[in-house]
Amino acid sequence: MAGLNAEKDVNPSSQPSAEKTLADFDPQKKPKRNKFAFACAILASMTSILLGYDTQVEILAGTLNIYSLVGSAAAGRTSDWIGRRYTIVMAGGIFFVGALLMGFATNYAFLMVGRFVAGVGVGYALMIAPVYTAEVSPASSRGFLTSFPEVFINAGILLGYVSNFAFSKLPANLSWRFMLGIGAIPSVFLAMMVLAMPESPRWLVLQGRLGDAKRVLDKTSDSKEESQARLADIKEAAGIPQECNDDVVQMTKKSHGEGVWRELLLHPTPSVRHILVCAIGIHFFQQASGIDAVVLYSPRIFEKAGIKSDTDKLLATVAVGFVKTIFILVATFLLDRIGRRPLLLSSVAGMVFSLATLGFSLTIIDHSHERLTWAVALCIAMVLLYVATFSIGMGPITWVYSSEIFPLRLRAQGASMGVAVNRVTSGVISTTFISLYKGITIGGAFFLFAAIAAVAWTFFFTCLPETQGRTLEDMEILFGHFIKWRSALKEAKLKDANAKAKANANGAETQSKAQIQLPTSSVAITSA
Repeated sequence: MAGLNAEKDVNPSSQPSAEKTLADFDPQKKPKRNKFAFACAILASMTSILLGYDTQVEILAGTLNIYSLVGSAAAGRTSDWIGRRYTIVMAGGIFFVGALLMGFATNYAFLMVGRFVAGVGVGYALMIAPVYTAEVSPASSRGFLTSFPEVFINAGILLGYVSNFAFSKLPANLSWRFMLGIGAIPSVFLAMMVLAMPESPRWLVLQGRLGDAKRVLDKTSDSKEESQARLADIKEAAGIPQECNDDVVQMTKKSHGEGVWRELLLHPTPSVRHILVCAIGIHFFQQASGIDAVVLYSPRIFEKAGIKSDTDKLLATVAVGFVKTIFILVATFLLDRIGRRPLLLSSVAGMVFSLATLGFSLTIIDHSHERLTWAVALCIAMVLLYVATFSIGMGPITWVYSSEIFPLRLRAQGASMGVAVNRVTSGVISTTFISLYKGITIGGAFFLFAAIAAVAWTFFFTCLPETQGRTLEDMEILFGHFIKWRSALKEAKLKDANAKAKANANGAETQSKAQIQLPTSSVAITSA
């Protein structure tokens, strides 16, 4: 009887295991996109509207980019010191002061002082928005959320078009003041709303505030398990032992950005050197391939193509803005599904084709003594195709990629270097384009941009690894081998597979031992 009771006691123990196994066959539900992380990304990225709006109302388009260089260079160290959230607030505050100075300017020198202050604020916003968004977002939707700055830059451009039209009916002495000064209004609201956002969990861990970081990760992760895994990865990257679970820990390592420039530029590891080259390269090629020349000077391009009517030129320019908006929105949904590399490479290939064809059609028009309708139509089509292919890949991916590849300790200041290169290149292109096409013809200028885009495609294909789906703390393993990154990635995958197989074997061995010991206890009970 005792033996029977023992059997009854032992057999049910296997039943829950069977039930658990059956439950495992249920299809796994795809986690919903985290709404809190989505809201944080929207608020942080809205600061990019300031760049788009201010670019359109700037008569000397390149000066904004030169001025924003100061802000983007300083933003990295600032965000390491006071945090990502307060740096966004600071960006809004600086732009607010600049917009007021421009709106109330009494002379040209006063106006340029306001432009400089506003430019510094734009530089801060450009650097900090993608970094904050990347650090808050879960890996499953990081590409989608980190592409928002590019979306809002374009929204700002459209707002600039609207404000130009709305205020053009006012007297000349008032219209430009309203156009420049009205930018102060959104900057105030943005700064106030950002205060309701949480701080970046990565920055909190660097300050030793593990309790606060855990609460933010719980809100911005797709599941509790992912939150715990993200915290463990961040702790490892920050040099905090995994067994340390205190809410506040004393940090002995650098936590305010000290010594980062030395590690980035003077004594970089092979992986950091590779990361820096990729970040600077993608920012350089984004602007050197001529996007500002097309967007800012599209009316001149259409005029050169033979469109003389102001109304027709305006309609064509609006079409450029509309296409850019549509394809940026499409890109945001593709980044986490297709991946960075396929989207980037197909985007740049389309840019090479459209730029070369645009150069060809403009050259034909230049050498023709009569209006060629097919060439004019081809010009318009190629401008729209170029903007579409840029917006679906190169535009948003530049911000996504450069904000996610740097190690935690170097991310803010490394990203600021990329943005600084972006602004310098943009300023050079936008201020020299007219002189360039006068020197080598407008067709020649676009052939040059096509050649630069072809070099960019080669660089991206050989040097940039895929980052889709990886956590920020798992990025460094991809870099350090430049053109040999594929073989290094295969080795890393093989090591991971071997480690998992070993862990599974150990687990199976432990389970087997437990099952062997089970009948022994049964016999002991029976004999009793």
